[in-house]
Amino acid sequence: MTPIVSIIMGSTSDLPVMEKAAKFLDEMQIPFEMNALSAHRTPAEVETFAREAKGRGLRVIIAGAGMAAALPGVIAACTTVPVIGVPIKGMLDGLDALLSIVQMPPGIPVATVGVNGALNAAILAAEMLALADTAVAARLEAYKSGLKSKIVKANSDLAEVKYTYKTN
Repeated sequence: MTPIVSIIMGSTSDLPVMEKAAKFLDEMQIPFEMNALSAHRTPAEVETFAREAKGRGLRVIIAGAGMAAALPGVIAACTTVPVIGVPIKGMLDGLDALLSIVQMPPGIPVATVGVNGALNAAILAAEMLALADTAVAARLEAYKSGLKSKIVKANSDLAEVKYTYKTN
């Protein structure tokens, strides 16, 4: 199996957040790889990874990083493969990472999800892939349909909750 999505994290301490992306991609049957690379501690390796990404068949890169959060931007600067940044909650509740990832200069876009939003990053990656893959599109449609049924059930359950002044 050849990966078409790469999940990159600045440190293995980011795994509890980033594994949500891995679990979703696994559920969607999308081949992926997962590695730790640091824009500050392994810059040459990050550059090599990014420059070789397209040639290796990668179609989307999900990059999670905290604090200064340079990793997604450095990767995006070195490849034309779409990069989705996941700010990891750290020192300033993730605001530092969010601003570092979302404020990219013109010409170097990084799609950015919310703080610790690795699941949304994986869903966005699947949506990108689904544009050219009907099997992924069907699995994604089933997943999203399941989200709707959860809310319908939640409202049904809420209807059973009784309060004196509740009107529904």
